[in-house]
Amino acid sequence: MPASYWGVSFQRLTMNFHYLPVYVLTIALCGSFYLGYLPPIFILIFIIASTFTFLIYAKDKRAAQKDEWRTSESTLYLYSLLFGWPGAIIAQQKLRHKNKNKKQSFRTAFLFTVLINIALVVGMHTHSGSSLLKNYTGEMKSYASKNIDNQYARKTILLVRA
Repeated sequence: MPASYWGVSFQRLTMNFHYLPVYVLTIALCGSFYLGYLPPIFILIFIIASTFTFLIYAKDKRAAQKDEWRTSESTLYLYSLLFGWPGAIIAQQKLRHKNKNKKQSFRTAFLFTVLINIALVVGMHTHSGSSLLKNYTGEMKSYASKNIDNQYARKTILLVRA
C-alpha cells in the first residue's frame, strides 16, 4: 500500500502530530478551568505569552532571511519557558523556523522548556499547588481592590479573578 493510500500523505499526518501538545494543553486548561482548578487568568497568560512568542519567532525568521541581527536562542528559550511554548510550536511549524534536524540541539533544549511548563501545570493541580495559586490570585484581587483607582481596570481584574 502506498503512503498516500487513504488520500493522506504520511508527511501531512506527521505535520499535524506536531500540534498535539498544543491541542492537549488547550483541552487540559479548559477542563481545569471548568472544574475549578485554574482561574481564567492562567489561560489568558498562555494565550498572551504564546502570541508574543510567535511574533518573536516571526521576527527572527524575517531577520534570518534578510541576514540581519537575530534573536538569540537563549531568548527564544526564555519566551518558551514563560508559558509561550504553544506559540513557539505553532511558529516552528507555520514559519518552518527552528524545526529542522540540523537544529537538534535547539529542539532538545526547547523540549526541556515544554516539559518544565507541563510540570508546573501539573503541579497546579496538586493540593499545595492549588492552594498557592488561590492565595496568589486572592492577593492580586485584594491589591486591585485597594490600589487601583481606575474603576474599569479594577472591575476587569476582579472579573478575571472570579
